[in-house]
Amino acid sequence: MILILRLFFTLMLASMIAVTGWASLDCALWRIPAEVASHPWFIATLADTYWAFLTFYAWLAYKETSWTSRALWLLAILVLGTMAVAAYMLHQLFRVDAEAGLEQVLLRRKIS
Repeated sequence: MILILRLFFTLMLASMIAVTGWASLDCALWRIPAEVASHPWFIATLADTYWAFLTFYAWLAYKETSWTSRALWLLAILVLGTMAVAAYMLHQLFRVDAEAGLEQVLLRRKIS
C-alpha cells in the first residue's frame, strides 16, 4: 500500500507542478477576468478547496508536534495548495518502510 501511495502522491505533485506551470506561462494569476473571479461557481470551488485544505491540515497538526512545523506547513498549504499536500504526504510516506502498515503513516509517532 505504501508504494502505491508514494506513486499516487508523486503523480499528484508532478501533475500539479505541470498544470500550474502551464497555466502560469499562459496567464498570470492576477489577470483572471473579473467575470471568472466573481462567478458563483468559481467562488464555491475556492471555498470548497480551502475547506478541504484546512481539513487535511487538521490531521497534519495532529501529526506534527512542533508549532513551527505546523505553522510552516499551514502557510505552504494555503499558498501552494495540493502541491504542498502531496509534498507532505510524500514526506510522511518516505519516513516509513515500504512494507509498513498505513497506521504508521496516519498516526503520530511516539516521541522517545
